[in-house]
Amino acid sequence: MTLERVIAALAAAEVRGDASVDVRDLAYDARAVGPGSLFLCVPGGRFDGHDFAGEAIARGAVGLVVERPLDVSVPQVIVPSVRAAMPRAAVAFFGDPSAELPVAGVTGTNGKTTTTFLLWSILDAAGRRPGLLGNVERRVGVDVRPPTLNTPEAIDLQRLLREMVEAGNASCVIEATSIASAQGRLEGVRFAVLVFTNLSQDHLDFHGTMEEYFAAKRRLFDGVPAVVNVGDEFGRRLASELQGAVTFGLAPDADVGPEVLAGVELRLRGRFNVENALGAVAAARVLGVDDAAVKAGLEAVEGVPGRFETIEEGQPFTVVVDYSHKPGALENVLEAARELTSGRVLCVFGCGGDRDRGKRPLMGRIAAERADHAILTSDNPRSEDPLAIIAEVLAGAPDLEVEPDRRAAIERAIAAAEEGDVVVIAGKGDEQGQEIAGVVHPFDDRLVAREALRERLGVRA
Repeated sequence: MTLERVIAALAAAEVRGDASVDVRDLAYDARAVGPGSLFLCVPGGRFDGHDFAGEAIARGAVGLVVERPLDVSVPQVIVPSVRAAMPRAAVAFFGDPSAELPVAGVTGTNGKTTTTFLLWSILDAAGRRPGLLGNVERRVGVDVRPPTLNTPEAIDLQRLLREMVEAGNASCVIEATSIASAQGRLEGVRFAVLVFTNLSQDHLDFHGTMEEYFAAKRRLFDGVPAVVNVGDEFGRRLASELQGAVTFGLAPDADVGPEVLAGVELRLRGRFNVENALGAVAAARVLGVDDAAVKAGLEAVEGVPGRFETIEEGQPFTVVVDYSHKPGALENVLEAARELTSGRVLCVFGCGGDRDRGKRPLMGRIAAERADHAILTSDNPRSEDPLAIIAEVLAGAPDLEVEPDRRAAIERAIAAAEEGDVVVIAGKGDEQGQEIAGVVHPFDDRLVAREALRERLGVRA
């Protein structure tokens, strides 16, 4: 593709240099540039792509997309916003793949991953050969890959969609995040259906307010077939603003309610997973999937990694690992744990560093109120002092037991559990590392829990 064709999609303010050069690839990270690449100089919070233009050219970039002219030897396309230009360039370069591949999106604070797994399974049962882009993994054709961002940057996203088309996928299910919406990563994706699960406090370090957080989600639904949970306050508001939205949930006036699950052996436990299943069913109906495939797809999902995942080593109590690192998610998981037992609910949890600080005391209060015994520990402190994070959590529940070492906290909870209890290990789910002071150390809550259970039971690994 020539640079001229890319320029036509950008409505560029100015072009300097020979626009007839051949563009073989797009890149926004200089380390990913190869011969023939067009390098998009994206300004970011920590780094500015303009500062890496020289490196990109040395690696073979034949052109730049910039917000200000640079003293370089290759052609430059000058635009008001490189980030806004990126999805338009990507759609043009990769040939608008979502025009050939029906894309089902799932957005919301909680339940995105589980709902995408359920919907993927339904589409698979229906013979729709779905791809998957989510928080746990990516599935392109028969290839399973680890994820990076929940919702990839626009260039990566359009590249993946094109790879799916070429790999024989006939549909795709994707997690659509609010930050991706705000940054325009999803511009140019043609959603065949978009599911709204719920909205509760999270990401306010990025969005600032709940209204801005809602607005980022709301923006995705313009002109898109919508499926909305009206059992959620923000979902009901969203449904009222959209024409023709299909509603689901536990509310009595929902178009798709629990009765549609009659006769379905749903293996996922918890009230919140009923809502996730209903969202998948409603989306499948919008996509024209028949009831037999819906039933088969739902029943095929035995579990989702790190989402209310039970750890079994023959112990007389239940251990659950869950990704719940937000107030609403933690509350849902602890309520579901309460439904499983007449004994106690024990909880190990923490809050991540460099993220929304306002949710920390809320998490503390929920753990103190919903669990019979809660142990506050470290999550991923990242660049923050773990003890400073813990102090902010304690502002919402001063009497919580504290054990900053996450392994020791998990071991302590499992040692304290009695027959019939439920131990909830919340926050990290299927993550396999713990980030402390910028270094990721190997750590998997599920493996640590298994080791603690085996130690308690005297079982050799």
